[in-house]
Amino acid sequence: MTNKAKIGMWFLPCLLIASMLLTACGGSAQTVHHKNYLTIVANTGGDFTRNFNPYSPSVNTGTQGLIYETLLYINRLDNTTQPWLASSYTLASDATSIKFTLRNGIKWSDNQPLTSADVIFTLNLLKKYPAMDLNGMMPYIKNFSAPDASTVQVNLNKSFYPILWFLGGQTFILPQHVWSKVKGDGSQYSDPNPVGTGPYILKSFTPQLFVLSKNPNFWQPGKPIVNELRYPAYNSNTSVELALQKGQIDWTNLYIPNIEKTYINLDKAHNHYWFPSSDIVMLYLNTAKYPFNLLPVRQAISYAINRDSVSKIGESGFEPPANPTGLLNYAKSYTAPEYANSAFTVNSTKAEQLLQSAGFTKGSDGIYVDKKGKKLSVGLNVVDGYTDYITDCQLMSKDLQAIGINVTVNTSAYDTFNSALLNGQYDMAILWTNPGPTPYYIYNGLLNSANTAPIGQQATSNYERWNDPQTDKLLDQYASTTDQAVQKQAIMGLEKIMVEQMPSVPLTAEPYWYEYSTANYVGWPDATHPYAAPGTAETPEVEYVLLHLQPAS
Repeated sequence: MTNKAKIGMWFLPCLLIASMLLTACGGSAQTVHHKNYLTIVANTGGDFTRNFNPYSPSVNTGTQGLIYETLLYINRLDNTTQPWLASSYTLASDATSIKFTLRNGIKWSDNQPLTSADVIFTLNLLKKYPAMDLNGMMPYIKNFSAPDASTVQVNLNKSFYPILWFLGGQTFILPQHVWSKVKGDGSQYSDPNPVGTGPYILKSFTPQLFVLSKNPNFWQPGKPIVNELRYPAYNSNTSVELALQKGQIDWTNLYIPNIEKTYINLDKAHNHYWFPSSDIVMLYLNTAKYPFNLLPVRQAISYAINRDSVSKIGESGFEPPANPTGLLNYAKSYTAPEYANSAFTVNSTKAEQLLQSAGFTKGSDGIYVDKKGKKLSVGLNVVDGYTDYITDCQLMSKDLQAIGINVTVNTSAYDTFNSALLNGQYDMAILWTNPGPTPYYIYNGLLNSANTAPIGQQATSNYERWNDPQTDKLLDQYASTTDQAVQKQAIMGLEKIMVEQMPSVPLTAEPYWYEYSTANYVGWPDATHPYAAPGTAETPEVEYVLLHLQPAS
């Protein structure tokens, strides 16, 4: 998953910030006037490590987009595409090839020219080291070449429409003259002194604060307007919220309960938020492990969960219960007729009947055991500091305990959580999914067998390790055509798998968390100007947002 960052996905993915219910501090906000820089918070994982590798699961936020760039910019809110490092592109009518023409005059931050050789070098790295292929696109690529210094030709093994998004919009181009010196698997390289084409370069780094400053060789004249970006480290969402209330943070993606009272009302002229639909929060179940390989167990878990409580208590009403299909509201046109009015229900009786049908019997302590006497006792992983997720897990733990499943909530630092998820060394875990321009991208990241791996090996996004030929066939049906009617038919088939086989358990429909101040800069995306997904961990959208900013008058 890059991202949300995000965690890798890429989906990574998109890094969610969450916070606990908090009583507002007394007094008014103190606006800090700093016209030449912005303070940005995108993660509450504690101290930073010096990692600016755009293909590392532990990359620091901002690297993807602000330092390293993509060939195209694709707005995932409306699926519009515009050239970026490439001045133009041509996708074959049958989606079996794509050609990019690079812009003239682009330089790396060390003043070396960007050429097609850099793009070819990047693709060769992704081909050689599968852990760098965060979107699992390389198996679809037959070959690639550079006819000249500004042209890149990519031929595919078969029709693959999503190549436009994965290669054009989500592949970050690396400098051959720097990265050719890297030894071994590039995904393991920390890239401590990055050289990119983006609008910013690394100015300074400490575990508590890293600073990006303007790239003097950036290819867009007069941009960026903001001279400096400061990323302070925070180890909890509560501490971020306190800093936000004091006017010490300009832009973040924080979950804030009572946001009108605790943020907006402190400075109505400048404090703003916008929460457009983003993705689905999932309860990932490790289907490669017993007992989650049993469909009745997965179904029982889903029946036990009170999503209304998760939505209202854990997420303060900002995240409505998810649809059983895993579709978001903006994707209603893809909904199969039979699921037009589908919704999750709580049914503890049904949940216990399902467990009994799978051969479990309830012990004297109220916990079910299997035929070998093994208790139905499992762990639920969550990132320490993601306080709304922690509340969600506590609520779900009680729900599952009530039907005879013992759950231990395990909190850990993000890197520890992420490693367990990637390598399949977990029972259950809560995290977001990877959004894209259409529902295909969430389904592909979640369900494609090409994105998973055996336990002990690193998966790219299919963390629950779902491996199903019919699922792969439907994903291929979507990807192998440019016919939207055929694509929609495939999505409807995937909805049926989500509902009937429940490879993962959808919990809530998550927005892009996004708070910002116009005290120093204006031009931010909002409901009337939805030019980019707005979170501070959305990549490469974070660059597109910053390039739109102008000083406040």
